[in-house]
Amino acid sequence: MIYFVNSGSEANELAIRMARTFTGNRDMLVMEVGYHGNTNACVEVSSYKFDGKGGKGAPEWIHVLPIPDSYRGIYRGENTGQKYAAHAAAILAEIKTSGKKPAGFIHESILSCGGQVMLPAGYLQEVYSQVRHAGGICIADEVQTGFGRVGEKFWAFELQGVVPDIVTMGKPMGNGHPLGAVACTRAVAEAFTNGMEYFNTFGGNPVSCAIGREVLAIIREEKLQDHARATGRMLVEGLKELQSRHAVIGDVRGEGLFLGFELVKDRENLRPAEKEAEYLINRMRRMGILMSSDGPFHNVIKIKPPLAFGGGDVAFLLETLDQVLGENKFTM
Repeated sequence: MIYFVNSGSEANELAIRMARTFTGNRDMLVMEVGYHGNTNACVEVSSYKFDGKGGKGAPEWIHVLPIPDSYRGIYRGENTGQKYAAHAAAILAEIKTSGKKPAGFIHESILSCGGQVMLPAGYLQEVYSQVRHAGGICIADEVQTGFGRVGEKFWAFELQGVVPDIVTMGKPMGNGHPLGAVACTRAVAEAFTNGMEYFNTFGGNPVSCAIGREVLAIIREEKLQDHARATGRMLVEGLKELQSRHAVIGDVRGEGLFLGFELVKDRENLRPAEKEAEYLINRMRRMGILMSSDGPFHNVIKIKPPLAFGGGDVAFLLETLDQVLGENKFTM
C-alpha cells in the first residue's frame, strides 16, 4: 500500500504513527547519529538532533543503537555485523524486562549524517529478526538513498538482503518537487485503517503525481541506476588512488553515487581532521565545486551529486581534489 505525502519528514512521521498503531506500542529503536526529519516525532527518533547541539537527549521511549561504523566505531574491521546487532538484542531484553514491547526500528539504509556509513554485512538481517521476534516492525528510511542512487540496487536496504515492513521516500521522488511516500505491507495498512482518517491536503495531488511518474520514467529510460553504479565505481577508484598518495584520506566508502571519504590526522589513531575538512570544503568552493561534511566529527566529505553526474565531472572533481590535497595544509 502507498500513502502519498509532501516530504521525507512527513513520510517518516506517518511511518512512526503506523508502527505504533499496528503494534499498540510506543518504544522505538534508532541508530546513533541517525537523522529522519524535522517534525516533532522525527526529531524524537533522530540521534543527530537530540544528541546534537540544542538537543536534550533521547526521550525515555527511544533506545539508541551504537553507530555500526566498521571504520572507527566500537567494533572495527571485517565481520562486525553480528557484534553491532547484539546491542539490539540487549536493548530488546531491557524493554521486555520493563514490561513493554517495541513499536519498531527505524533506520537509514546508509547513514548520511552519521558520515556516509555503510552498514556491515548481515546487520539488518539480524536486527530485523530480533525486532520482529519482540513484536515490533522495521522501517527503512530511503529518503536519501532510494530511487537507484546506490547503483547496485534500486533501494539501499536491498544491499542488506532484507524486506522492511515500511519504506519511506522523499526528495528524489519529485526531483526537488515536494513529494514523498510511505509504502507498507497490507497488514500494516489494514491495522492503520482503524477509523481515524488519515488526510493530507496536497499529498497525492495530480501535479505531484505527474512529476513523480516522469521522474520514474527518466530513471528508467536514461538508465540512471546503471549510470550511478558505473560512475560511482569510477569515482571510488579515483578516490582510493588519491588515498594512496594523500595520508589525510583515511577511508573511502559508499555505494553508487552515495559516497564519502573520511579525513584523519593519522591513520593509526584515526584522529579526526575536522579543521582540514573545513579548509578543503572552502578551497573547493573557491575552485568551483561545492562540498560539505558529515559525521559526528564533521570530518567526512560527502559526495551525493545528481544522478546525471558523469565521467567529465568525475575527472574535474578528482583533479581539483588532488590539487587541493597537495597543498601545505595537508602535509602530515
